[in-house]
Amino acid sequence: MDVQAITKYVRIAPRKARDMARAIQGQSVADALRVVEFSERKAARQIEKTIRSAVANAENNAKLSADDLLVKRATVTAGPALKRYWARSRGMVSPVKKRTSHITIILTDGQ
Repeated sequence: MDVQAITKYVRIAPRKARDMARAIQGQSVADALRVVEFSERKAARQIEKTIRSAVANAENNAKLSADDLLVKRATVTAGPALKRYWARSRGMVSPVKKRTSHITIILTDGQ
């Protein structure tokens, strides 16, 4: 049975978070939490929160044991970009896109 958790509008660029999501895909929940716990990347904290939310969903809603769960899929998709401007010389400005992400974690019990 598959269980998922989604964290939306995370203030990190999707490109910077996707490598962390790829690193935990296919691992057990304990191994995935260990990988993100010891990572110094900003995305690791948000992915850890999403994994813990998915585990809580599995335990409370689907009555599954956390010991048997595997990370079936971990995806990071682009959310809306905040459009801001950065001051430049001679009174000009340059546009800046502050990107957001949606993190989706899907856990399975292997059946």
